[in-house]
Amino acid sequence: MSLFKNIFSAKKKETLDKGLEKTKTNFFSKLSKAVAGKSKVDDDVLDNLEEVLVTSDVGVDTTLKVIERIEARVARDKYMGTDELNTILREEIADLLSETHTGEETEYSIPMDKRPYVIMVVGVNGVGKTTTIGKLAYQFKKQGLKVVLGAADTFRAAAIDQLQVWADRVDVPIVKQKMGSDPASVAFDTLSSAVSQGADVVIIDTAGRLHNKVNLMNELTKVKKVMQKVVDDTPHEVLLVLDGSTGQNAFEQAKQFTKATEVTALAVTKLDGTAKGGVVIGISDQFQIPVKYIGVGEGMEDLQVFNKYEFVDSFFKI
Repeated sequence: MSLFKNIFSAKKKETLDKGLEKTKTNFFSKLSKAVAGKSKVDDDVLDNLEEVLVTSDVGVDTTLKVIERIEARVARDKYMGTDELNTILREEIADLLSETHTGEETEYSIPMDKRPYVIMVVGVNGVGKTTTIGKLAYQFKKQGLKVVLGAADTFRAAAIDQLQVWADRVDVPIVKQKMGSDPASVAFDTLSSAVSQGADVVIIDTAGRLHNKVNLMNELTKVKKVMQKVVDDTPHEVLLVLDGSTGQNAFEQAKQFTKATEVTALAVTKLDGTAKGGVVIGISDQFQIPVKYIGVGEGMEDLQVFNKYEFVDSFFKI
């Protein structure tokens, strides 16, 4: 039975299906080899399945968790045919995602009682951080919300310029200073400006370098403290952007950033150009942080609100 419940518009679902096509093709190619010549799920099939999941970038720990769940079902049901494996995998992965996701998210929204709602965006350079910020600004503006961007990645002139391009494209105000300025000062000015304008959403870009974790931690802590002088409970969300096409490297980045600051949500980008979409499952499970957005194309509309039902349906759709 399909988990697809008409939650997304047909166009969005089609984009998601297409975006996960490489991942799905790669996964099912491996899965069919894993069960070739077998009619029953036995130890050999489970060993092969373990390899399929690990090589599909689900991650070792999450893979072992899935295998244990399937082993328990095999023990309980006594006989399980390999033709049932696709359905069982779908159910167990959806169940796993349920531990960090309600599964009902479909639209861009912010809490009604937080104005301005402040999102601090973190992530290394090159993962699609600025593009994600621009697409988020577009989506929030489309909802009728007033958005302000803050260019607090002052380490690179290119980062400020790129954010300016997106601000112009989406037609939202941006607060920036020259390269090398204090990021916390930019964040302070951004929030002050947003409050005076009566903005609904503030999105703050931050430096994307990991070469010195202590410096990164200190910088992000300082940015937070300075923002709290303007709005006391900010940031309301710390969004870590990860490049899904890097597979296991995305795990490492998640590990480093979750040590450096309290990450509350994830955006996994560039899933359309890779066969490594399984990383979404592993990262969500291992870090117990909800994946809030996924990038499945280059278009303005192709940053989608993550919905576990839709994702699992597209992942396992034959």
